[in-house]
Amino acid sequence: MERIEQTVLRNLIFNEDYCRKVLPFIRNEYFDTRTDRILFEEISSFLERFNNIPTKEVLSIEVDNRTDITGDENKIISDLIAVLDDSPVDSEWLLKFTEKWCRDRAIYLALMESIKIADGDEKKGRDAIPSILSDALAVSFDTHIGHDYLEDFEERYDAYHRKEDKIPFDLEYFNKITKGGLPNKTLNVALAGTGVGKSLFMCHMASSCLLDGRNVLYITMEMAEEKIAERIDANLLNVPIQDISDLPKKIFDSKVNSLSKKTQGKLIIKEYPTAAAHSGHFTALLNELALKRSFRPDIIFIDYLNICASSRYKSNLSVNSYSYIKAIAEELRGLAVEANVPIVSATQTTRSGYGSSDVELTDTSESFGLPATADLMFALISTEELEELGQLLVKQLKNRYNDISVNRRFILGIDRAKMRLYDCEQTAQNNLLDSGQEEEYDEKKSTKKKSFDGFNF
Repeated sequence: MERIEQTVLRNLIFNEDYCRKVLPFIRNEYFDTRTDRILFEEISSFLERFNNIPTKEVLSIEVDNRTDITGDENKIISDLIAVLDDSPVDSEWLLKFTEKWCRDRAIYLALMESIKIADGDEKKGRDAIPSILSDALAVSFDTHIGHDYLEDFEERYDAYHRKEDKIPFDLEYFNKITKGGLPNKTLNVALAGTGVGKSLFMCHMASSCLLDGRNVLYITMEMAEEKIAERIDANLLNVPIQDISDLPKKIFDSKVNSLSKKTQGKLIIKEYPTAAAHSGHFTALLNELALKRSFRPDIIFIDYLNICASSRYKSNLSVNSYSYIKAIAEELRGLAVEANVPIVSATQTTRSGYGSSDVELTDTSESFGLPATADLMFALISTEELEELGQLLVKQLKNRYNDISVNRRFILGIDRAKMRLYDCEQTAQNNLLDSGQEEEYDEKKSTKKKSFDGFNF
């Protein structure tokens, strides 16, 4: 009876289409015996050097020329090459069979490595075990190597009309400027001065996502977990933040139990020391939450970006702030892509931007590389006049989702006592709305100004 490895090796030689599809995903260590690994190395090496699959004769010559194998190993490999033939196999079955074999071997090897780490035989720490197992479970064949513009036009057309999975806001104008919410794999940043409302904005949005049945991960490096939870309590329990500690235990329990019945989502708040955690720590946290609590977030909040660490630059290295903050932004956006979620964070304004009623991208503190990386960036602006009215001005600074000139500025209501934002009446927006209102997004109306009117095709 033919061994699994023999089936794989045989088709790598005699089935070129199969070989080119699966070779990038097969690792040398998946083969159990050294002789199988040597034969696989020769097939892979020949294809890399000559862009063609080797014949049995070529393999025999290449193996004979090796000086790192014994005579017994040479004979075993020669006997194996001799029995390989081009017997036909169903191609679809073969691909699925090989993918399952690769996944099974990856899981087995990951389990063996994890046992060695647990026994103290490996240099890696135990914190690496969730990542090792996660990588093994994720093994799959992805044969997509690019979009052919002329051949794949139907797929492209379907993508244009496919409804994208987004995390919606509970604020009308944020939904307008993002065409319905935040897409996955994006980095979204609020820019504001100290005390204006960066954390308030993120706590409000985290609360609204939880009420919408989403799983929310809130990572804080500025305030303690309990302080963030207190702000979210004020928002969700409809109690002024200064009165939270005065609530009787019975009433507090009743409010939280009532809230838990309204949503299927979960909210996890995790605190890290300031400037001590980077995207690698966050990835490990995601793996740990998935394994220990079966929790996978739909959205991640990081409070806030400038006090994260970089996995690329060590803290004791002298590196300029532009490169350091840009690296953090790129790493967080990479985390968003890897985890397939939107990430929401914040950054400080410069001294000149603090208190300004017209904040610009150039008012971003420490690094202009941050707005270059973010998908959505907006300023939260508060003045004495706005504070008296209980309002907050939002100004779009960068927007990859929609036309930035539409609704460039808009007003939100703010209730600082209950850590809550809300939509204002239209009269509050009348003096702020920019031109081009006919192009606004409206999820209930599909009619827009027809940009191609007057053209003939």
